[in-house]
Amino acid sequence: MSSHSIAFIGTGVMGRSMAGHLLKAGHPLHVFNRTKAKAQPLLDAGAHWHDTAGAAAAQADFVFTIVGFPADVEATYFGPGGVLASARPGAVLVDMTTSSPLLARRIAEAAAAKGLSALDAPVSGGDVGAREARLVIMVGGDAAAFARAKPLFEIMGKNIILQGGPGAGQHCKMANQISIASIMMSWCEALTYAQRAGLDPARVIESIGGGAAASWSLNNLAPRALKGDFAPGFYVKHFLKDMRIALESAEAMQLDLPGLKQAKKLYDEVASRGWEESGTQALLKLYQAQA
Repeated sequence: MSSHSIAFIGTGVMGRSMAGHLLKAGHPLHVFNRTKAKAQPLLDAGAHWHDTAGAAAAQADFVFTIVGFPADVEATYFGPGGVLASARPGAVLVDMTTSSPLLARRIAEAAAAKGLSALDAPVSGGDVGAREARLVIMVGGDAAAFARAKPLFEIMGKNIILQGGPGAGQHCKMANQISIASIMMSWCEALTYAQRAGLDPARVIESIGGGAAASWSLNNLAPRALKGDFAPGFYVKHFLKDMRIALESAEAMQLDLPGLKQAKKLYDEVASRGWEESGTQALLKLYQAQA
């Protein structure tokens, strides 16, 4: 694959590993992050620092963004001197933040008006998937732009599917988060029950983690939680953001999703106890506190 100049905006828990894979594959990398220290490992490996998202975008054939909230996406793309105002003609813009499907469509329309292509490509797999380049990448947008970006996606992930037009990647990610919301409750309840019954929850996972009750969350996040490791592979505050977007999207489609509503209620309680900067496995603490 030929080398492409790449801008990567957002070098947090996920973005730092993702950008690192692109750099290691031989692509010149231009980075911006609100906190420069979080980009330092990439700079030490040869990436170029820029003081704004727009300045990084101006150097690149492909612009990847993975920031926190829809408001951050909006500012990054539409703000003064932002990505849309600064990107090279013909560049492909790829937002990998989990964000609003409506905002993804707005970005795609604005990009097309400027001779740019835009894809929404949220990911699943958490910090481990990012480090191991095994992310699931759900993509919405133009098929030709997807074909151009796919070799770069393949450096960061293993399961890469174009779901449809602009916004389709975000809708797929909402389906992912809706499923995870109930799965997180399920293993927390199962292990809380097991503990109350006098069982060793770690041994319970050994039994049920390979059968019909198995899930990635049970086998990866539950053991962390049992060891008291609540470091964020994925922040509670970001999961709450995702659930808000999913509920808003469901309401717009006149869907009632009771499992999602209950998970949101529980995670609101997790956040109210001061754990919003923890990983999503902190939900177990809430169950243990109630038990």
